[in-house]
Amino acid sequence: MAKMWYPVIDYLSCQECGACTAKCKNGVYDQSKAPTPVVINPDNCIDHCRGCGKLCPNGAITYVGDNITQTESGCGCGGGSCCG
Repeated sequence: MAKMWYPVIDYLSCQECGACTAKCKNGVYDQSKAPTPVVINPDNCIDHCRGCGKLCPNGAITYVGDNITQTESGCGCGGGSCCG
């Protein structure tokens, strides 16, 4: 799991569709707050997974650590098993 990679929600852009909270099976989001995406376990995020961000219709999800360059890191989220 990642220590320097996790989603950050722009609540002004978020339309609370619930796509991100439904996608993540790693416990990053507080499911009791869904469809509002509330990050409660950032360390559970898979390094460089963008599964939730790819589903966001408004582009309201960015990632801490996105500017860190790593080779062959994480899943790159093609929808693999790591990302639910």
